[in-house]
Amino acid sequence: MTKSNQVEASMTRSAIIAAEPQLFVSELEASLAFYEEKLGFRRVFTSGEPAFYAQVARDGAKLNLRRVEGPVFAEHFRVHEPDALSATLTLDDARPVFLELQAAGVIFHQSLRREPWGAQTFIVSDPDGNLILFAGGS
Repeated sequence: MTKSNQVEASMTRSAIIAAEPQLFVSELEASLAFYEEKLGFRRVFTSGEPAFYAQVARDGAKLNLRRVEGPVFAEHFRVHEPDALSATLTLDDARPVFLELQAAGVIFHQSLRREPWGAQTFIVSDPDGNLILFAGGS
C-alpha cells in the first residue's frame, strides 16, 4: 500500500462502537420475559410473524435473541464445557446489580465473587442455558 493509499484509508476508516452478542433461544417469548422481568432489560424490537428475532437493552448493553428449532446446546455440551459463556456484560460495580437480580429471584450459575485479577463477577443462566457473565469493579 502506498503512502497516499494509507492516508486515504486512515481518513475513511470507521471505528467499531459496540458489540451485540446474538444468543440462540428455543422460545423467544419465554426468553424475552426472562430478560425483561428478571434481568431488567427492555425490549427494543421484535421481528417476524411469528416473531423469531428480538433485541433487548439495558443501559449501554444490547443482546440479540434468535429463536432456533430444537435445543440450543448439544445434549452433553455443559458436561464438557460447564462455564462456556454466551456473553459478557461489563458493569461499573457488580454488587448492586447482583443484589438487584437476587431480589428478582434470579438463580445464579455462579454467585458474586472476587476474581484473582480484582474484578467482581457473577454468572446468570437464561432459560436455554446461555451463560451471561456480569463483571465489574468494587
